[in-house]
Amino acid sequence: MMSQDTRTEQEKAEGMNRIAETIFAPVYPVLAGMFLERFGRLDGVCVDLGSGPGHLAIAVAKASDMMVWSLDFSAAAQAIAETNIRNAGLEGRVRTIRGDVTRLPLPDASADLVVSRGSVFFWDDLPAALHEAARILRAGGMAIIGGGFGNAELNERIVREMIRRNPDWEGFNRKNISSETMQRFLKAVSVVEGVDGDVVCDDSGLWIVMRKGCSA
Repeated sequence: MMSQDTRTEQEKAEGMNRIAETIFAPVYPVLAGMFLERFGRLDGVCVDLGSGPGHLAIAVAKASDMMVWSLDFSAAAQAIAETNIRNAGLEGRVRTIRGDVTRLPLPDASADLVVSRGSVFFWDDLPAALHEAARILRAGGMAIIGGGFGNAELNERIVREMIRRNPDWEGFNRKNISSETMQRFLKAVSVVEGVDGDVVCDDSGLWIVMRKGCSA
């Protein structure tokens, strides 16, 4: 069991950013490419839920022509994301928005692609968050929400390094990719209306996938 995290929100955001810029850095371009390939388009509006310091949102923008919203509840993480977006020269296409995943501050049918990596394991009300993701999807839209490192090689390398740095992290990671978590994902997505939902577990990670039909 991981020890209680007593850091401030600022310290948590800074720590997350350090990991994202170092150990996790190769993951975001791989995942962005995978998400866009599964979606089948490079245009439209993307929302990254629980985006933290914004690295996945930036990677999606770099790999596409999409307008990307980087959404997180933490003001500290959003401030770091804004710096990262400026440093990437993407202020015109990646914008931060603060909000709760269970009450998204976005209109119905306002997004073509919804993505999220890693944040889902901290969501207290998964069905409500998935309902919100489905609500903001346009007809023909897609959501890919879960966790993983993109491929088997990256997974092995990153898991090994994270455990070396913090042995307690192994239990956290094992729980995230467990059969119990997969069943929880399946149960949550099964009650979301208006989408075709499934759970995919492969070398890229464990993902909830929702598609909204063109007639929706």
